Amino acid sequence: MLLGHGGSMMGPLAGIRIVEFAGIGPGPFAAMMLADNGADVVRIDRPGGGPFAKSGLDLMARGRRSIALDLKAEDDRALALALIARADGLIEGNRPGVMERLGLGPAEALAAKPALVYGRMTGWGQSGPLAPRAGHDLNYLALTGALHAIGPADRPPPPPLNLIADFGGGAMLLAFGMLAALLHARASGVGQVVDAAMIDGVIAQTTLFHAMRAMGAWGAARGANLLDGGAPFYRCYACACGGYVAVGAIEPQFFALLRQGLGLADDPDFAAQHDRARWPAMADKLASAFAAQPRDHWAALFAETDACVTPVLRFDEVAEHPHLAARQAIVAAHGVPQPAPAPRYGATPTALGAPPPKPDADRASILNDWGIE
Repeated sequence: MLLGHGGSMMGPLAGIRIVEFAGIGPGPFAAMMLADNGADVVRIDRPGGGPFAKSGLDLMARGRRSIALDLKAEDDRALALALIARADGLIEGNRPGVMERLGLGPAEALAAKPALVYGRMTGWGQSGPLAPRAGHDLNYLALTGALHAIGPADRPPPPPLNLIADFGGGAMLLAFGMLAALLHARASGVGQVVDAAMIDGVIAQTTLFHAMRAMGAWGAARGANLLDGGAPFYRCYACACGGYVAVGAIEPQFFALLRQGLGLADDPDFAAQHDRARWPAMADKLASAFAAQPRDHWAALFAETDACVTPVLRFDEVAEHPHLAARQAIVAAHGVPQPAPAPRYGATPTALGAPPPKPDADRASILNDWGIE
């Protein structure tokens, strides 16, 4: 089911109004999450739109309406402020100081709407020596210890896509922070600034590893620990077809099922799962076993077990996997396969919103619905 805008939105955030200043990366993803969950998100685009606007394929812009404003022009700034005055929240992803120079910073916005939640998405945060500097996902990972812990020991750390800082540590942190602040604003009538820094979000995600270090269960050497590929029962293996399987048999009962499925149940090298002296021999034997058959053979063999063995799928294979197909994790909407809204709700179900808007395509409906003449 596809959604309209304004009063026809579904989901637990129906009735929440958000103004999004168009950007790239985590800001739009946070706005997409809010829109997917029912918020009425109005995107303020630059005249002409951004680099992906003309393609109509900027899926992270789905589910909202667009109005194009030249924020250097006084009339357009006044219109932006009028929208802010009618909103519950705001998302911007500029470098610190940019919105203040435009006259649309927290002081002006909260004066127009005292209960406003002003969400700020940056890499380094609003304060600190690096706050005015440029950066990307990989840079934020580098300073948190997370990047050093990823990858094989004999090569430089690989870029783990831009999922950890941009989206996990950035967009989801901003969305969570805005919802927390919106709850507070609803109860108190007091708005506030949410300083969502990607580097803060990444550090928060490393809490487990700081705990493991404190317990003496995590060493500084990369590729030698339980969750970084050092353990032979928590890594990926190549198969005969050139594909891969992912093995996550950490618990002893799952490890036993892995050994059984591979015909290694009685091999003495597997008798003591956490004996690190035996890990190299275990890894060699697991590699040989998996290399003997194609990926889909192992996927079928372990599909009905708790051995925690799964195929490593390409993006183009995801929608066809039986589990993901059953959950309709990838939906075809507006002619483009794309991830479905998440999470899922029992009482306030969500549905996929409108396609990515063309810049300024919704000016009339926005102004009408938000009561601006």
